[in-house]
Amino acid sequence: MVVHLGKQCHSPGTHSLWQNVTFHRAIRRIDVLNSMTNQWFVASELHPVVASARGPMSDLVLYTHPFSRARIAHWALEETGQTWQARLVPLGEHRTPDFLALNPMGKIPTLVHGDVVVTEAPAICAYLADAFPEAGLAPAPADRGAYYRWLFFAAACIEHAMFDKENDQLRDKQRGAIGYGTFEQVVDTIEAAITPGPWVLGERFSAADVYLGSQLEWGTRLMPHIERRPAFDAYLARCTAREAYQRASERTDALAAQLEG
Repeated sequence: MVVHLGKQCHSPGTHSLWQNVTFHRAIRRIDVLNSMTNQWFVASELHPVVASARGPMSDLVLYTHPFSRARIAHWALEETGQTWQARLVPLGEHRTPDFLALNPMGKIPTLVHGDVVVTEAPAICAYLADAFPEAGLAPAPADRGAYYRWLFFAAACIEHAMFDKENDQLRDKQRGAIGYGTFEQVVDTIEAAITPGPWVLGERFSAADVYLGSQLEWGTRLMPHIERRPAFDAYLARCTAREAYQRASERTDALAAQLEG
């Protein structure tokens, strides 16, 4: 079943993916999503120019849920400029044999590109940057030192530090044994990395910003474990002003609104 989400108008005041959805609305929408099975959502239908140039279907398929880390992959896919399809995986169906055959972890997002299966949001960001070099989401291989550094730092340190802080899991004697050190070190390192900016690689936007920006927005706005700082607000303002980010946000809002209605 193909759900037609309708055309969305760009608005300079478009809120972020996470700011648009309060916790209670998210829970209500998840209840609606869980009542649906095996639905297909073709994102290209919201972008007639891309759809007409490349056709309405694509060999890029993202297994997704609107309230998951898959939103990071949504943004990365929009940055490529490619037509892609989103297949909704309601909660509970991520443990079915068919889905586990794609991703034995039963986790979302999972990207299928032809015969290639990619899991883990940062890996999807890196894969898309390499698969579609014309999008300019990664430097040349010889210039990728900082790119790899910050992409893997965001993946290995930020989320783990936030959850450990939330659950108060670490004792002082354990801090030297974990990869990120302390929560405070992680936050200070992020601030230093994006200063003076505009991006983590300086003047060049990359897939590392997609992942780092997503993690930072989650940590400062939806699940505010990270204190707001001027450098963070300025960086996120630049991220959320990108057309690809706003398209992903608009499409997510349209999908959620239609499901809720």
